[in-house]
Amino acid sequence: MYEKKLREIISSIKPTDIDAKKKAQMQLDSLAKPPGSLGRLEDFAVTLSGVFGEVPKSLKPRCVIITASDNGVVEEGVASAPKEFTLTQTRNFNKGLTGVCVTSRVADAFLIVADLGVDTEEKIEGVIDMKIARGTKNIALGSAMTREECVKAVLSGVKLAEKAKKQGCMMAGVGEMGIGNTTTTAAALCALTNCAPSDATGKGAGLSSAAYEKKISVIERALKVNNPDRNDVIDVLSKVGGFDIAAMTGVYLGCALYGMVSVIDGFISMTAALCAYRLCEYSRDYMLPSHFSAEKGNIIAYRALGIEPVLKLDMRLGEGSGCPLAFMLADTSCAIYHETATFAEACVNAEYLEAIEDFEN
Repeated sequence: MYEKKLREIISSIKPTDIDAKKKAQMQLDSLAKPPGSLGRLEDFAVTLSGVFGEVPKSLKPRCVIITASDNGVVEEGVASAPKEFTLTQTRNFNKGLTGVCVTSRVADAFLIVADLGVDTEEKIEGVIDMKIARGTKNIALGSAMTREECVKAVLSGVKLAEKAKKQGCMMAGVGEMGIGNTTTTAAALCALTNCAPSDATGKGAGLSSAAYEKKISVIERALKVNNPDRNDVIDVLSKVGGFDIAAMTGVYLGCALYGMVSVIDGFISMTAALCAYRLCEYSRDYMLPSHFSAEKGNIIAYRALGIEPVLKLDMRLGEGSGCPLAFMLADTSCAIYHETATFAEACVNAEYLEAIEDFEN
């Protein structure tokens, strides 16, 4: 039943408006500047026009959706922070005390936080209760979750996107909270791309060298024990992923379904975006990147997805903390599109462009 619903959602997602994107590019080329001179800001405007049919003058309201869950693999000693930190930080989102809270306030965005699997019976204030279980199982010993649980987590992410849409959101950043989730993410990325664990695995929030080597060995063991099918995203996520990553995958699909822009954060968010893309290639049309994560596997994830981040800040906090930075870049892109004069309006002779074109050819 759950997989049928997911298939229906995927089949309902449509590509963005190609004609609107062409029109936006023509307008950008008519502005009084050298062609393409504003780089990725111009790309942002084209993507936005495809999603909305035109480049909007405002991208508000917008939010960051955070999926929280514990991961059984922390039993293997792969994280520098204690497991209890997942619950602590999930509480702190509602109090406005975390990094993403600050970046979101600066960007005039709000948070939607959901508990998919925090290891507690507590109903966390200000957090949507979508708990599937009190965390996943240890992937070094077997599957993280059942296939049905995985699909339920993905569908929960779609519902979170729907909630954002009902609140009028035009953009949704995709973030997470879950101690141990750089391990599950690296394992999922290895399964999806067939890369080596040593290439996909970083030190997370700050592991020692010995703990880092152990983390790699745990991922190698998880892949061997579970043997996930790289051609089946649900199989990969259910065997070596987490409720948080699965729900993030659903958020990307939901944004595409409901006609919103989704914004990618760092390594975990990028890998979830790759999962969404593998499930539905059109979902990528709705995605905008934010920053290069300092996590080692991020470059593998974005190359597999085909979307390159725009900011290099050496961030590795997670939480969706980089997404509000992309919101502000998107604001700038819209302002450039609508407020920059054309050659005709600025009384600039555009004949020099022909010389530039001849030179480049």
